[in-house]
Amino acid sequence: MRWFFSVTPPTGTRILLIESGSRHILEGTIAHLLANWGEGMPMDLVTCYAGLPAGLPEDSKVFRVADYGTPELRQRMLTELRSRDYAYAGMICAAEPIMNKWKWWLALQVPAKFFVINENGDYFWLNRRNTKAMKGFVLVRLGLSGAGAVRTFGRLLVFPFAVMYLLLYAGVAHLRRYFRSLGTQAF
Repeated sequence: MRWFFSVTPPTGTRILLIESGSRHILEGTIAHLLANWGEGMPMDLVTCYAGLPAGLPEDSKVFRVADYGTPELRQRMLTELRSRDYAYAGMICAAEPIMNKWKWWLALQVPAKFFVINENGDYFWLNRRNTKAMKGFVLVRLGLSGAGAVRTFGRLLVFPFAVMYLLLYAGVAHLRRYFRSLGTQAF
């Protein structure tokens, strides 16, 4: 996230891809990157899947998150990622809960200019110029845009009352059982 406030291009020589979504999304993005602005740049991959996505260059280094289960191993991976001189890093932010903690941890730790890839394979840069796109993206993910917004706000308003009702119901049920065990019929 080092390049969030900067508009100058980064100085690195590699691209890091974080496969935190379906494989077909990343395969389409790899083809687009190789055809356009990522041509000639080596690519590395952080993934939880077995095998490699189609189109990934042969010289790519693959980091499998299952191999980094302890804090010491994660620190070793982070040290290696920082030393690989990434200019750009892309992460999939689709409506799938795959590697959520990993991708945001890497976004905060890896010094690269990040781009966010959605489920259509489109992407936008994670920088201050795209705050409007990021806001819209987050609102859609939270269900706070369009017709779903009213329903979501309604659920948020009803939630505390529903919890209170359930707590009162459980309290009354337990009190009834307690009084029945004493042999009196108070309720």
